[in-house]
Parts: sequence; structure tokens; C-alpha cells
Amino acid sequence: MARFTLPRDLYHGKGAIEALKTFQGKRAMVCVGGGSMKKFGFLDKIVSYLEEAGMEVKLIEGIEPDPSVETVMNGADAMLKFGPDWIIAVGGGSPIDAAKAMWIKYEYPDITFEEMCKVFGIPALRRKAKFCAVSSTSGTATEVTAFSIITDYKKGIKYPIADFEITPDVAIVDPDLAETMPKKLVAHTGMDAMTHAVEAYVSTANCDYTDPLAIFAIKMIQEDLVGSYNGDMKKRDRMHNAQCLAGMAFSNALLGIVHSMAHKTGAAFADYGAHIIHGAANAMYLPKVIAFNAKDPEAKKRYGIIADYMGLGGSSDDEKVKLLIAYLRKMNDDLNIPHCIKNYGPDSYPCEQGFVPEKVFLERLPEIAENAIGDACTGSNPRQPSRKEMEKLLKCCYYDTEVDF
Repeated sequence: MARFTLPRDLYHGKGAIEALKTFQGKRAMVCVGGGSMKKFGFLDKIVSYLEEAGMEVKLIEGIEPDPSVETVMNGADAMLKFGPDWIIAVGGGSPIDAAKAMWIKYEYPDITFEEMCKVFGIPALRRKAKFCAVSSTSGTATEVTAFSIITDYKKGIKYPIADFEITPDVAIVDPDLAETMPKKLVAHTGMDAMTHAVEAYVSTANCDYTDPLAIFAIKMIQEDLVGSYNGDMKKRDRMHNAQCLAGMAFSNALLGIVHSMAHKTGAAFADYGAHIIHGAANAMYLPKVIAFNAKDPEAKKRYGIIADYMGLGGSSDDEKVKLLIAYLRKMNDDLNIPHCIKNYGPDSYPCEQGFVPEKVFLERLPEIAENAIGDACTGSNPRQPSRKEMEKLLKCCYYDTEVDF
């Protein structure tokens, strides 16, 4: 028996945040990241709508990119003191992911972070609060997913929390918020969404309910991402829907080792002054993982279907896989994303020598590979890599060399 779970309500289209006026409750805790939602007036609108609904409102502000375990624990403490019956998370993936983890700790104060990370092992929520996610970026789709990514900076590892319990009760997908994204964020979140859709389509947990969502999202992203990056706001609005469809797919079909590798390399070199931004990591690793997974006959067939749907040509599945990889690499070029870690600059742009020294990468490679093998996303990858294969694959992602194993 399989399961397909989405938020009960999804409000979408311009002005959709006005749906907050209809919420029923006494107290709402609004969780938000940096200053962009306040700068563009959306935070004030959200607070106003909740107050119009008769709620007392308090804020948790300044949730950082790649939210930490400490941020989660501090936010949960604030919730315990305030006692909200609605948690409203606003922004990109980081504040929504952090708020999901805070929600767990708020409902179960004695739970440890390690217990929260047990895959599909979270006890029943909604004893104290319901959860609404308002997305401002077009990539993570965490507003509709059963996942949250939290970083343990002491270990330099990003941990996925995975459980249908943290699927939001309400998602608000309002393209007005996405129109404020800076150009680099459009690129990274867009390729995150593409990776979600591709990995969901070839995942071992794919099904008749997830395939249409994944394949249609891929086509929309193909048609709209580069235009969105170049300032076409109609395409920007469509990308906000496309990423949400991709999220619906992967929340139920799960992901693969592109995400496993991105999770475990993202903060692994933070002591050298930067992170490998999640969406950029996915963009760099996706072509390599497609080449690796295509050694599996069923995965190769499904990549061929993706290529057909995208209209890439090719008379055999082998040709279609090569064309798909080439297309995705061209997208990275169009979005100013590097092809490998070696050329990944501290600002995320391509450069001749990136911020991760070769010697440091090689020293840390065995541990990164081991952590990636153990990541929650690895189990649904169509081809299960050995520890040695994972190390070889990560080397290909560092040097941008061909995957021939």
C-alpha cells in the first residue's frame, strides 16, 4: 500500500495571501526569514490579515538560510511561551523548513533532534497547532511537502526530516511574492525544482499519481525558467506553479542521490567561507547522477520519456539520455551556474578556481560519501551506489569528469 498526501487546502494565484483573513484561531506565530518580506510589504499584509481574522500575532524573524538546530530549538521555546494555534511560515525554504521543525518541538517539547530525524517516525501533530506555509520562492516547494532540511553546523551536515505529519495543512502559492526574487535566487530555486521533478519521475517510489505532476512540472520549467531568470514576470508566475507541482510529486514519490549529495556537501566546507547553495548543488550534480542512474534499464527508459516530453529528439534511450544531460548543462550555462565544485565560487558563480580546495575536498570525501549513502533520499534512488561508487561520483562532481561506471 502506498500513500499520497498533500495539504488540505492550496490557495493560489495573485492575491492568494488574503485567504489568511478566513483563518479561525486565537493566536498565530508568524515565522519569517530575512528582510525581503518586510521590505516589500508582505509581512505587514500577512499580520494585518491575521489580525483581521481576530488573532493575536507574534513574529519569529531573521531565520537564516540553511536554518540551524539552535534556531529550531529557540523558535520552539518562543512558541511554548506564546501558545499559538496557528503557525504561519512565510518565505523561501529556510523559514518554512525551520518552522516545520519548531512545530514538532512545540508539540513534543521532550523530543530530541535525533528523534525528529527518524524517517517517518514523528508522532501525530496538530494537538496544539495547525500549519500554513506561504512560499516566496519558486523551488523548494516545502509549502506542500513532507520534508524539512535542518543544518547541524557542529557536524557540517544538513539533515532531512521526513514525515507526512509535517505536510502543511494549508499552502498559499501567491506569485506576487515570487516576483520579488533576486535573479540568482530564481536560478537556484528553479534548478532545485527541476531536480525535484526529474528525481521524482525516476524514483523507485514513483506511481500513477506522482508521474503526471513530475512530467508536467519538467515541461513547465523547461518553458519558463530561463525566461523567468531574464525578467519575464508571466514566466516567473508560471514557475511558482511549476515548482509547486514538482513538490507535490517528490513529497510522495521521494527523491534520489542528487539530493543526498547536495545535503551532505552543502555545509561541508563552511569553514572555507561559504556554502554550496542547495539549488546550485542540485544543478551541478543532476547531469552526473542521470549518467550514473541510466546504467539501470528502467531509469534509462524513464529518462528517455522525459527527453521525449521535452522534445529533445534522439532515436534510442542512450541518445535521449545524452541529449537530456546536454540540455540541463546548457540550462546551467544560461543561468550562470557552474558545472562542478572545482569551479564553484564563494558567490556561487563560475570561476576558474572555486572556494573548495582540491586537497580539502579529497580529505573529506570519504566522510561525505558515507553520509550521502546514509541520507534519507538515497533509498529511493533507482540505482543504489556503493561507498566506492559514491566517492567516484562525487569526484566527477568536483572535477566535471565523465561518469563511466
